[in-house]
Amino acid sequence: MIRRASLLLATLLAGCDLAPTYQPPAPILPASYHGAGPFAPASPADRLSRGDWWQVFNDPELNRLEQSLETRNPNLAAAAESYTQARDYVAEARSGLFPTLGAGGLLSDNRQSARRLFRGNLNTPSTEASNIVDAAASWEPDFWDQIRNETRAAKANAQAAAADLATARLSLEAELASDYMALRGLDAEQAIYDQTTRYYKTAVEITSLRLHDKISAAIDNERARNQLAAVEAAATDVRGARALLMDAIATLAGVMPGTMQIQPIHFVPPPPGGAPDVTRGDVPVIPVGVPSSLLQRRPDIAAAERAMAAANAQIGVARAAFYPNVMLNGIAGIEDNGFDLISLPNSLWAIGAGAVAPLFEGGLRRAEAQKSWSGLVQTADNYRATVLSAMQEVEDDLALTGSLKTEEDQDRDAVKAALQVQSMSLNLYTGGLTDYLDVTVAQQAALTAELAAIQVHARRMQNAVDLVRALGGGWSVRDMPTPDQTIPFNPLGIGNGAGDAHVVRADAVVR
Repeated sequence: MIRRASLLLATLLAGCDLAPTYQPPAPILPASYHGAGPFAPASPADRLSRGDWWQVFNDPELNRLEQSLETRNPNLAAAAESYTQARDYVAEARSGLFPTLGAGGLLSDNRQSARRLFRGNLNTPSTEASNIVDAAASWEPDFWDQIRNETRAAKANAQAAAADLATARLSLEAELASDYMALRGLDAEQAIYDQTTRYYKTAVEITSLRLHDKISAAIDNERARNQLAAVEAAATDVRGARALLMDAIATLAGVMPGTMQIQPIHFVPPPPGGAPDVTRGDVPVIPVGVPSSLLQRRPDIAAAERAMAAANAQIGVARAAFYPNVMLNGIAGIEDNGFDLISLPNSLWAIGAGAVAPLFEGGLRRAEAQKSWSGLVQTADNYRATVLSAMQEVEDDLALTGSLKTEEDQDRDAVKAALQVQSMSLNLYTGGLTDYLDVTVAQQAALTAELAAIQVHARRMQNAVDLVRALGGGWSVRDMPTPDQTIPFNPLGIGNGAGDAHVVRADAVVR
């Protein structure tokens, strides 16, 4: 009988996990990206570098700005604190696995009223001291794995918070890089406007001389002046847009707007009759890989999967609520009316056990169980939606990669032809072989073609940034903390102490 009771007690102490067996989702993905076009899938070793992915653009100024974001951006710092708090939730949930210990003491001197009700023996003293020193312990055995499942859910949520931090970091880094590429695009546009302004000023001088010599009509001179003024106004608009981008970049870098300056790129002067090389800055080749690797490279997909694991563990918590809770309590101490506390006769102790089982609560437990199952289905749907959205982003960026490259090549041909037409038209006008309207049309066509080439090149650079972000920026599930790494400290004082919990943040395990 004793042997059977011991076996039953050991079985109960081992716990009974009521959560369903968790199986990570395995969505069926295509073998290759449809939008990849001529790009060959990268080998497993050919992938984005971990961490500083922006170095693929080989721009020292961008490297400096991204490093400033890493250390000074307040939104990123706040996201890191969210992960720190998630780890503390793990410690809170895990604390239920350990017994609660406490100690107390009481020193009191008591006096009774001489006219108190039901006073018995008149010789009973009216004053008496009471000095107590005691210790208490309580423990709730986790028979149904309720606390363990709460801890598992907290660990999974902390892992999801770590992945969310990686997502936030990647989003801010990509936003900064995209703004920087747009800024350099405006620098290139400014170079075009500066060159065009010089060219249009020459046209104004030519029409003024021809008007002075009464070779041409005043309308030619006014058209030239109109074009010059329009280009100068457009250049002013570009400078204003650049100032706004500067403020946005400064904010992302954690610098007070208006206090940071990024010097414009000084482009190489063009040859006579040619255009400046305003599309400098090669578009990097981004290793794509295969769609199945996306599940391991996107932190938002990893966060969605960890949310499923947490919801699965919550089902075990809801199921455990149908079973009785057992609490073991004990207290021991010494009480004396003086200070003779080191005396065995003055000792006291008490031990006990209690159990509480739900009988009827108006369907509360059943509702919580059904809600936990619905939560698991919801997280599964969110996971599928996240995977689909990730695939769409990669496919869209790959499709743009090819089309923008073709568009830029076509724009370069258009620029070359438009500049030749512009030069020939002005020469013909100077020689009196055509009117200035042809020159005006050629100048507008050349400016439009040059600006289009600049803008599509900037879009290609931004598209490369978007593709890096869509592919996870070099992140991997291996960078996510393990369940044990989410524990901020050991409650027994081994390893990290409580005072180190704030210091042990996500920085070492989320990058």
